[in-house]
Amino acid sequence: MSYSISQVKWQQAAPLLRNIREKVFVCERRIPRKIEFDQGDRTAYHMLVCDDNNQDPIATGRISPQGEISRIAVVMGYRSKEIDSFIMQGLFGIARKLMLKEVFISSPLDKVDYFTQHDFYPIGSVYMVAGMPKQRMACTITKAACHVEKAKYYLSH
Repeated sequence: MSYSISQVKWQQAAPLLRNIREKVFVCERRIPRKIEFDQGDRTAYHMLVCDDNNQDPIATGRISPQGEISRIAVVMGYRSKEIDSFIMQGLFGIARKLMLKEVFISSPLDKVDYFTQHDFYPIGSVYMVAGMPKQRMACTITKAACHVEKAKYYLSH
C-alpha cells in the first residue's frame, strides 16, 4: 500500500480532517463534537494522510505554533500500518521549521509510563478533558524524533 502525506491548512482541508476525527474521536471514542473541534484547529498546522489506492483520508494530526501535538487520529483498518509515525515525522518537521525546542502532548493517565519510556516527562498536575484524566508531557524534538518509528501516538486527543 502507498500513502500520500501532506501539510494542510484547516481552512482548505476541514471537510477531510473533520471526517477522520468524526470517525475516530466522536463516533469511536465518544468525545463530544464541541470538545473535539476547537479554536486550535484554525491556528494549528495539520498533517493529512490519504490512501493512494482509493484517495480516502485515513489519518491526521496537528501541532500548535507553541508545539502542542494533538488530534492524532488513524481510522480503523489502518492502525497496524505505522501511519502514526508518518504523521509524527511531519509534525516534528513543522516543529523544527518553527524552531521549537520541545513538543508537548496530553497523555491519558494510563499511557504516562509508556510516553516516559519514550523520553517524555510530565509537566504540571493531572487535569480533565472530556471526562478523561490527562497529564501534560514534554519532550525535546531531538529525543522525540528518535522514537518516531517505534512509539505509538494514534488516538491521541
